[in-house]
Amino acid sequence: MIRIENVEKYFYRGEDRELHALKNIDLTIEKGEYSLLTGPSGCGKTTLLNAIGALDTIDSGKIYLEDREIGSLSEDERTTIRLNEMGFVFQAYNLIPVLNVEENIGFIMKLRGFDEEEIKKRVKEVATILEIDTKLSSLPSTLSGGQQQRVAVARAVAAKPKIILADEPTANLDSKNSKALMDMMRSLNEKEDISIVFASHDEYVLENVDRIIRLNDGKIIES
Repeated sequence: MIRIENVEKYFYRGEDRELHALKNIDLTIEKGEYSLLTGPSGCGKTTLLNAIGALDTIDSGKIYLEDREIGSLSEDERTTIRLNEMGFVFQAYNLIPVLNVEENIGFIMKLRGFDEEEIKKRVKEVATILEIDTKLSSLPSTLSGGQQQRVAVARAVAAKPKIILADEPTANLDSKNSKALMDMMRSLNEKEDISIVFASHDEYVLENVDRIIRLNDGKIIES
Protein backbone atom coordinates (compact mmCIF):
# COMPACT_ATOMS: atom_id res chain seq x y z
CA MET A 1 0.00 0.00 0.00
CA ILE A 2 2.80 2.43 0.93
CA ARG A 3 6.20 2.30 -0.77
CA ILE A 4 9.01 4.62 0.31
CA GLU A 5 12.15 4.90 -1.77
CA ASN A 6 15.36 6.63 -0.68
CA VAL A 7 13.60 9.44 1.19
CA GLU A 8 15.61 12.33 2.60
CA LYS A 9 14.24 15.17 4.72
CA TYR A 10 16.00 18.26 6.09
CA PHE A 11 14.85 21.03 8.38
CA TYR A 12 16.20 24.46 7.55
CA ARG A 13 17.11 27.66 9.36
CA GLY A 14 16.82 30.25 6.65
CA GLU A 15 18.62 28.74 3.68
CA ASP A 16 20.94 26.60 5.83
CA ARG A 17 20.27 22.94 6.54
CA GLU A 18 19.95 22.67 10.31
CA LEU A 19 18.87 19.03 10.76
CA HIS A 20 19.05 15.93 8.56
CA ALA A 21 15.78 14.43 9.83
CA LEU A 22 15.36 11.41 7.49
CA LYS A 23 18.26 9.61 5.84
CA ASN A 24 17.91 7.19 2.93
CA ILE A 25 14.57 5.72 4.09
CA ASP A 26 13.37 2.63 2.20
CA LEU A 27 10.20 0.98 3.49
CA THR A 28 7.11 -0.89 2.32
CA ILE A 29 3.85 -1.05 4.30
CA GLU A 30 1.35 -3.67 3.17
CA LYS A 31 -2.44 -3.50 3.16
CA GLY A 32 -3.89 -4.42 6.55
CA GLU A 33 -0.55 -4.00 8.32
CA TYR A 34 -0.51 -3.13 12.03
CA SER A 35 2.90 -1.61 12.59
CA LEU A 36 4.93 0.79 14.71
CA LEU A 37 7.58 3.41 14.02
CA THR A 38 9.62 3.69 17.20
CA GLY A 39 12.87 5.05 18.58
CA PRO A 40 14.16 7.76 20.91
CA SER A 41 12.87 11.33 20.85
CA GLY A 42 14.15 13.12 17.75
CA CYS A 43 14.80 9.90 15.82
CA GLY A 44 12.49 10.90 12.94
CA LYS A 45 9.41 8.77 13.58
CA THR A 46 6.88 11.64 13.59
CA THR A 47 8.62 13.25 10.61
CA LEU A 48 8.32 9.97 8.67
CA LEU A 49 4.68 9.55 9.70
CA ASN A 50 3.89 13.08 8.48
CA ALA A 51 5.67 12.40 5.19
CA ILE A 52 3.64 9.21 4.66
CA GLY A 53 0.46 11.16 5.39
CA ALA A 54 1.31 13.91 2.88
CA LEU A 55 1.27 16.38 5.77
CA ASP A 56 4.86 17.35 5.08
CA THR A 57 7.09 17.44 2.00
CA ILE A 58 10.38 15.60 1.52
CA ASP A 59 13.62 16.86 -0.03
CA SER A 60 14.36 13.83 -2.17
CA GLY A 61 13.18 10.28 -2.81
CA LYS A 62 9.65 9.07 -3.51
CA ILE A 63 6.61 8.01 -1.49
CA TYR A 64 3.88 6.02 -3.23
CA LEU A 65 0.33 5.44 -2.00
CA GLU A 66 -0.58 2.40 -4.05
CA ASP A 67 0.61 3.50 -7.52
CA ARG A 68 0.52 7.28 -6.99
CA GLU A 69 3.68 9.16 -6.18
CA ILE A 70 2.62 11.66 -3.52
CA GLY A 71 5.41 14.16 -4.16
CA SER A 72 4.38 14.66 -7.78
CA LEU A 73 0.84 15.74 -6.84
CA SER A 74 -0.43 19.28 -6.37
CA GLU A 75 -1.38 20.46 -2.89
CA ASP A 76 -5.07 20.18 -3.82
CA GLU A 77 -4.52 16.57 -4.91
CA ARG A 78 -2.63 15.79 -1.68
CA THR A 79 -5.48 17.33 0.32
CA THR A 80 -7.97 15.12 -1.53
CA ILE A 81 -5.92 12.00 -0.74
CA ARG A 82 -5.73 12.94 2.95
CA LEU A 83 -9.48 13.50 3.03
CA ASN A 84 -10.59 10.42 1.10
CA GLU A 85 -8.01 7.76 1.85
CA MET A 86 -6.26 8.52 5.13
CA GLY A 87 -7.25 8.85 8.75
CA PHE A 88 -5.18 10.69 11.36
CA VAL A 89 -5.01 10.34 15.14
CA PHE A 90 -2.99 13.07 16.84
CA GLN A 91 -1.60 13.19 20.37
CA ALA A 92 -3.50 16.45 20.98
CA TYR A 93 -6.84 14.89 19.80
CA ASN A 94 -7.73 17.96 17.62
CA LEU A 95 -11.45 17.63 18.28
CA ILE A 96 -13.71 20.55 17.36
CA PRO A 97 -14.84 21.97 20.73
CA VAL A 98 -18.21 23.38 19.58
CA LEU A 99 -19.31 20.07 18.01
CA ASN A 100 -20.63 17.18 20.07
CA VAL A 101 -19.17 13.68 19.87
CA GLU A 102 -21.54 12.54 17.12
CA GLU A 103 -20.74 15.61 15.01
CA ASN A 104 -16.99 15.25 15.57
CA ILE A 105 -17.00 11.58 14.52
CA GLY A 106 -19.08 12.29 11.43
CA PHE A 107 -17.16 15.42 10.42
CA ILE A 108 -14.89 13.80 7.80
CA MET A 109 -17.81 11.84 6.35
CA LYS A 110 -19.73 15.11 6.01
CA LEU A 111 -16.80 16.73 4.20
CA ARG A 112 -16.72 13.75 1.84
CA GLY A 113 -20.40 14.13 0.99
CA PHE A 114 -21.93 11.06 2.66
CA ASP A 115 -25.69 11.38 3.20
CA GLU A 116 -26.98 12.06 6.71
CA GLU A 117 -28.54 8.63 7.22
CA GLU A 118 -25.31 6.87 6.30
CA ILE A 119 -23.30 9.16 8.57
CA LYS A 120 -25.62 8.51 11.50
CA LYS A 121 -25.45 4.73 11.01
CA ARG A 122 -21.66 4.66 10.66
CA VAL A 123 -21.08 6.97 13.63
CA LYS A 124 -23.20 4.71 15.83
CA GLU A 125 -21.31 1.65 14.58
CA VAL A 126 -17.80 2.90 15.33
CA ALA A 127 -18.87 4.61 18.57
CA THR A 128 -20.24 1.28 19.79
CA ILE A 129 -16.97 -0.53 18.94
CA LEU A 130 -15.03 2.15 20.83
CA GLU A 131 -17.53 2.20 23.73
CA ILE A 132 -18.46 5.87 23.46
CA ASP A 133 -21.98 5.38 22.07
CA THR A 134 -23.49 6.76 25.28
CA LYS A 135 -21.53 10.02 24.82
CA LEU A 136 -22.73 11.03 21.35
CA SER A 137 -24.52 14.17 22.54
CA SER A 138 -21.64 15.29 24.80
CA LEU A 139 -19.16 18.06 24.03
CA PRO A 140 -15.43 17.14 24.05
CA SER A 141 -14.78 19.34 27.09
CA THR A 142 -16.99 17.07 29.23
CA LEU A 143 -15.03 13.90 28.36
CA SER A 144 -11.99 12.32 29.97
CA GLY A 145 -8.71 12.18 28.05
CA GLY A 146 -9.29 8.53 27.21
CA GLN A 147 -12.77 9.23 25.89
CA GLN A 148 -11.53 12.16 23.78
CA GLN A 149 -8.86 9.92 22.25
CA ARG A 150 -11.50 7.33 21.39
CA VAL A 151 -13.54 10.04 19.66
CA ALA A 152 -10.43 10.98 17.66
CA VAL A 153 -9.96 7.33 16.65
CA ALA A 154 -13.64 7.00 15.75
CA ARG A 155 -13.43 10.10 13.54
CA ALA A 156 -10.33 8.70 11.80
CA VAL A 157 -12.03 5.36 11.16
CA ALA A 158 -15.59 6.46 10.33
CA ALA A 159 -15.05 7.32 6.67
CA LYS A 160 -13.30 3.95 6.07
CA PRO A 161 -9.83 5.17 5.08
CA LYS A 162 -7.27 2.83 3.60
CA ILE A 163 -4.70 3.71 6.24
CA ILE A 164 -4.68 5.31 9.70
CA LEU A 165 -1.60 7.16 10.95
CA ALA A 166 -1.52 7.55 14.73
CA ASP A 167 1.08 9.78 16.38
CA GLU A 168 1.65 8.92 20.06
CA PRO A 169 -2.04 7.97 20.57
CA THR A 170 -1.47 6.70 24.13
CA ALA A 171 0.78 9.53 25.33
CA ASN A 172 -1.90 11.21 27.47
CA LEU A 173 -3.52 8.00 28.72
CA ASP A 174 -2.99 5.84 31.80
CA SER A 175 -2.14 2.14 31.41
CA LYS A 176 -5.77 0.99 31.60
CA ASN A 177 -6.94 3.38 28.89
CA SER A 178 -3.84 2.66 26.77
CA LYS A 179 -4.67 -1.04 26.81
CA ALA A 180 -8.33 -0.42 26.02
CA LEU A 181 -7.48 1.91 23.12
CA MET A 182 -4.95 -0.49 21.60
CA ASP A 183 -7.39 -3.42 21.91
CA MET A 184 -10.04 -1.40 20.11
CA MET A 185 -7.68 -0.28 17.35
CA ARG A 186 -6.62 -3.89 16.85
CA SER A 187 -10.28 -4.83 16.52
CA LEU A 188 -10.79 -2.11 13.89
CA ASN A 189 -7.68 -3.26 12.04
CA GLU A 190 -8.96 -6.84 11.89
CA LYS A 191 -12.66 -6.18 11.25
CA GLU A 192 -12.19 -3.46 8.62
CA ASP A 193 -8.80 -4.45 7.16
CA ILE A 194 -7.49 -0.92 7.76
CA SER A 195 -3.71 -0.49 7.73
CA ILE A 196 -2.60 1.24 10.94
CA VAL A 197 0.83 2.77 11.49
CA PHE A 198 1.73 4.14 14.92
CA ALA A 199 4.57 6.45 15.88
CA SER A 200 5.28 5.85 19.56
CA HIS A 201 7.80 4.78 22.17
CA ASP A 202 5.08 3.48 24.54
CA GLU A 203 6.01 -0.04 25.72
CA TYR A 204 2.39 -1.21 25.53
CA VAL A 205 2.15 -0.20 21.87
CA LEU A 206 5.51 -1.87 21.28
CA GLU A 207 4.25 -5.16 22.71
CA ASN A 208 1.01 -5.26 20.72
CA VAL A 209 1.84 -4.56 17.09
CA ASP A 210 2.73 -7.06 14.37
CA ARG A 211 5.76 -5.20 13.07
CA ILE A 212 8.28 -2.87 14.70
CA ILE A 213 10.28 -0.42 12.59
CA ARG A 214 13.07 1.12 14.68
CA LEU A 215 14.61 4.46 13.81
CA ASN A 216 17.61 6.25 15.21
CA ASP A 217 19.20 9.50 14.03
CA GLY A 218 16.88 9.64 11.01
CA LYS A 219 17.66 6.10 9.78
CA ILE A 220 15.81 2.79 9.90
CA ILE A 221 18.08 0.52 11.94
CA GLU A 222 15.73 -2.50 12.25
CA SER A 223 12.46 -3.75 10.82
